[in-house]
Amino acid sequence: MGRTRNVRLEAAIQELGLPHARLAARFRAVAAEIGAAELAATAPSSITRWISGTRPSGRAAHILAETLSRGLGRTVTVVDLGLGAEVGDDLSPLQWSVDTLTTLVDLGGIDLDMDRRRVLASSAYSVAGLALPSQTWWEEAGERARARTPVAAHTVTLQDVENVMEMTAFFSRRDQQRGGRGAGRTALVAYLRAEVADYLAGRFVSEGVRCAMTSAAGELAYLAGWTAFDAGEHPVALRWFTLATQLAEEARDAPLAGHVLRAMAHQAVDLHQPAEAVRLSTASLEGKRYAEASWREKALIGVVHARALAADARRKEAAAALLQAEKDLSRAGGDDEPGRVWFFSEASLAHETAAALRDLGDLRGAQQQFERSVRTRAKPFARTHVVTMGYLGSVQVAQGQVEAACATWSRALDAMPGIASGRVQDTVVQMRRALRPVLARGGRVASDLDQRAQAVLHGVG
Repeated sequence: MGRTRNVRLEAAIQELGLPHARLAARFRAVAAEIGAAELAATAPSSITRWISGTRPSGRAAHILAETLSRGLGRTVTVVDLGLGAEVGDDLSPLQWSVDTLTTLVDLGGIDLDMDRRRVLASSAYSVAGLALPSQTWWEEAGERARARTPVAAHTVTLQDVENVMEMTAFFSRRDQQRGGRGAGRTALVAYLRAEVADYLAGRFVSEGVRCAMTSAAGELAYLAGWTAFDAGEHPVALRWFTLATQLAEEARDAPLAGHVLRAMAHQAVDLHQPAEAVRLSTASLEGKRYAEASWREKALIGVVHARALAADARRKEAAAALLQAEKDLSRAGGDDEPGRVWFFSEASLAHETAAALRDLGDLRGAQQQFERSVRTRAKPFARTHVVTMGYLGSVQVAQGQVEAACATWSRALDAMPGIASGRVQDTVVQMRRALRPVLARGGRVASDLDQRAQAVLHGVG
């Protein structure tokens, strides 16, 4: 019996309106993004075969669905394309309608199982999964959580909430000092999946305690997402961020929801999805997410919005957003701390401002702001400090300041021992890439630095 032509796939490709050669090129770009080296040589003839009825093997079906989702601007699943799906084969990001407690336990189980986590981490980062729910969903989230039937015997008190907040602060400090990979992240996820999930399933002495515990859980889920982001496991991070946003809304904690949406926008910027970053960062500023936030929180979500606008080449809007973030932070006093695990300071604002200016092509301004960030960064934030110095070296060498860049990068390498971070590792990769064209001009200093960087790469992560 011959193969049956896949009319669903054919229709989607016709809707996109690209010739097979250009679609194959986009497919290869998504495959490269997630490290699917086995698909690097995918040719237009593969598209033709898939339309004629041959099923893509391995990860190809999901990568094809993601490629078409990005091109069409809407969610396209493997089922939509007539490519079928085994039970448990759908690695698309979370749906907003799922039960948060079930999701927490299931996602925690995936994260703690290294084999399952590798499969999820190697799936495509999905712009389709960034679609936000309807306004009705946001409005009803708190009521859905309040009406949930308790399934655990424990009665949750404010002391339990304080215990979770103390553990979150501990895990946050460790993440800043040691990075998002390794035992710290494993312990964080295990604690979230076991004890915190049990609290959420219990009875609450009051509605205020329910909201406080749910908010604390959302903050910890955000941190789990951030550690996955730092480890370079972007599909995993996106799932945690989605869950954290759901928990924040169930807690009626609008500033926390805005903060997590800000993190999703930051991730989209880093993964070269500027339009999605603008949409997410705009959502982070809407309504109570900005209005009820502290001045430091306002500044943080505002500066990431500026970065998204800069990445999308919206220069005037980006400049205005940077100015507003600076004003917001200037209004923060000593008693304005939001009580969250994150900390936004002058060094943080300078780092994000520099990244926006760099993306706008203002290398001189970016250098000044990166230098300001390095100068004012507090000692406990070792991981971010290293990343900032890596970026500073890159803008220095781009302006022909080879000697200064080598000195900056040398300081960055000196600070790396003990930090297990995908972003730090990527800093070293970018360092060597920027050094390559100027090795001859940099002489022995540049050559020695390149050898040091290569040695660090072999030992990082």
